[in-house]
Amino acid sequence: MSDTRRRVKVYTLNEDRQWDDRGTGHVASTYVDRLKGISLLVRAESDGSLLLESKINPDTAYQKQQDTLIVWSEAENYDLALSFQEKAGCDEIWEKICQVQGKDPSVDITQDLIDESEEERFEEMPETSHLIELPPCELGKLEEIADLVTSVLSSPIRREKLALALENEGYLKKLLQLFQVCESVGNTDGLHHLYEIIRGILFLNKATLFEVMFSDECIMDVVGCLEYDPSLPQPKRHREFLTTTAKFKEVIPITDSELRQKIHQTYRVQYIQDIILPTPSVFEENFLSTLTSFIFFNKVEIVSMLQEDEKFLSEVFAQLTDEATDDDKRRELVNFFKEFCAFSQTLQPQNRDAFFKTLANLGILPALEIVMGMDDIQVRSAATDIFSYLVEFSPSMVREFVMQEAQQSDYEILLINVVIEQMICDTDPELGGAVQLMGLLRTLIDPENMLATSNKTEKTEFLNFFYKHCMHVLTAPLLANTTEDRISKDAVTGSSKSAAVCPDNFQTAQLLALILELLTFCVEHHTYHIKNYILNKDLLRRVLVLMNSKHTFLALCALRFMRRIIGLKDEFYNRYIIKGNLFEPVINALVDNGTRYNLLNSAVVELFEFIRVEDIKSLTAHIVENFYKALEPIEYVQTFKGLKTRYEQEKDRQSQKLSRYRRDARALDEDEEMWFNEDDDEEGEAVVPPVEKAKSEEDFPDSYGKFIEAKKAKENEDKENLPKRTAGGNFKFTFSHSSSGTNNNSKSGAAQASPGSPNSSSSKSSNSSSSVSSAKQGGLVGLVDYPDDEEDEDEDASPRKRPRLGS
Repeated sequence: MSDTRRRVKVYTLNEDRQWDDRGTGHVASTYVDRLKGISLLVRAESDGSLLLESKINPDTAYQKQQDTLIVWSEAENYDLALSFQEKAGCDEIWEKICQVQGKDPSVDITQDLIDESEEERFEEMPETSHLIELPPCELGKLEEIADLVTSVLSSPIRREKLALALENEGYLKKLLQLFQVCESVGNTDGLHHLYEIIRGILFLNKATLFEVMFSDECIMDVVGCLEYDPSLPQPKRHREFLTTTAKFKEVIPITDSELRQKIHQTYRVQYIQDIILPTPSVFEENFLSTLTSFIFFNKVEIVSMLQEDEKFLSEVFAQLTDEATDDDKRRELVNFFKEFCAFSQTLQPQNRDAFFKTLANLGILPALEIVMGMDDIQVRSAATDIFSYLVEFSPSMVREFVMQEAQQSDYEILLINVVIEQMICDTDPELGGAVQLMGLLRTLIDPENMLATSNKTEKTEFLNFFYKHCMHVLTAPLLANTTEDRISKDAVTGSSKSAAVCPDNFQTAQLLALILELLTFCVEHHTYHIKNYILNKDLLRRVLVLMNSKHTFLALCALRFMRRIIGLKDEFYNRYIIKGNLFEPVINALVDNGTRYNLLNSAVVELFEFIRVEDIKSLTAHIVENFYKALEPIEYVQTFKGLKTRYEQEKDRQSQKLSRYRRDARALDEDEEMWFNEDDDEEGEAVVPPVEKAKSEEDFPDSYGKFIEAKKAKENEDKENLPKRTAGGNFKFTFSHSSSGTNNNSKSGAAQASPGSPNSSSSKSSNSSSSVSSAKQGGLVGLVDYPDDEEDEDEDASPRKRPRLGS
């Protein structure tokens, strides 16, 4: 259904009396067998899923508001609203609802009874007329009127009837005239009754009554009635606040009288709801849902009217960016935009998109760049709130602006650098503003919300820009507080010496923790750019200085940064850590922590446990060779002994591999060639073609001859296919197990030998028992070590070793 007339937004009223957006779709009225009646169906425009299925019940009261809204209650605490894109669509659905309920479509509210049992009960009572008969609007009848209004609140039917009576007789205006009389003569009892009456009428929850009560003519008298709460010793002064204290500031004169009236009305009604009326009880929660809707849709209308007035917004922006504008005026302009953006959150998504695009075209970002650098704290705070709305709406729009700006001006005054500087210079002891700005920065540098198009990639372009122009600004406080002269390069492991003097100021420590949180995010998401930055700036060394901080949370932030780096299992990082001996400050912190069982202890142990479990060989060897003496006494966990075991097992495996394959690839001499030929004649196997001699017999070690003798002694048990030269000039060995008779082929002797090597050989391949063991277990022993096969051996051997290492 592509008809825009039927395009609607579905809203539901939540527990906080706020309207929740349930999605956009197209509405239709059709018969539903399951519900046995004509129903309103809304299907999502995105995927066709069902957003709403609501039967049009004859006893449900529907309200039509502001030409494009239909509101109703489906249960005691479940209110729904359909907001139409076009008035014509709203009229069509309203006619259908009225047709089902037998109503005239010209009415704005259907008035059918909602409870059959109540209807029958009232029909049986002869004294009950169709409408409630109101007492005469006189001073002497105020108590009777108050009792009547209070008594109907428990019955939905009687509320409906009373609302009709109040509308039809113009009763409200007469009541408000009585208020003026009572106040002028000081009739306290009458004023207390009027408080109960007006409060009860508000709880009738009827939009038609609200339109009368909140009109310019009546609203201040309504507020006046609500000042005289009988439970208070003295009346409140709400009217004085609204007329004297609360000032309506026009940053730019608003010429549209309707818009001015709507702004005044919305502010006053919001004041009535939030300040004057008591918090509804559990039984009254749904009484003010229409009041909430009234405010909500008023805000939508205000934003729409302001947005359509291009002359007004252009003038606001012109004054905001004008250097001649004084600080007070600029503060008012910024506060106006902050409230404007807050109101915009009530818009439907497509209208909100248009709203922010309008602001962007008018130049909101350059304007923010100016005001965020001002000294006024209130202005900076409001500008930050506006910036957060823009980043939440479209991070890509903000990124595009700053990259274009970099091409036109000095990068020192880039918007992102202004944001970073505001984060760094936050004067709040708790760094509330800095935390908010850090979150915005993280959104901007998050690759997950960056776009990739056919001709360019936003991620690449923006990250290149950020690391070139902004990263040095972000890391400046970190580098300033961890200068090289504070780092002890000759500290002894386990020493209590703390050469690095860390910032003890709590606010500075909090700021560094925020910066480290951002950098840790970069390590996880910006693999290439952050790696270059860390390696070029030796950043990890500077960060680990903070392991000496007296603020444990800062030391943990530094440790978390290193943990993320190690977690990548990137050998570039591993070599950098080993070369810089960067485990030293971590181990010093662990040793200095002593036997205390705290978060720092657990985090350090977890770091080493990760290295052990993941079997990061280079780091394991570095830790055991350089720090095991300091770690050996720690026995309450098996992590460090496990690291030592890993190290020793790897060392054994390497020595076995070297002993078995330590020979370089070389040609065979004539005597060995003759032996191979003889062996093949006896076994009936293929003969290897003659091989050119590359070296003399003297070049072969004695161990190789012993190995050949061992093979000849066991020739009845082991049969082997002789090596054949491949096209590349290397040898390809094929082995035959004497007991199974199966052939095992591989690309090289080294690769074929490795699976059996952990269990089948001793450290000396020249030992004859090694050969026997190899044959019995199906192990395949290579005779010659080829340089290009070393890597394959390592890859194939390690999977077979891991179960034994981890046991």
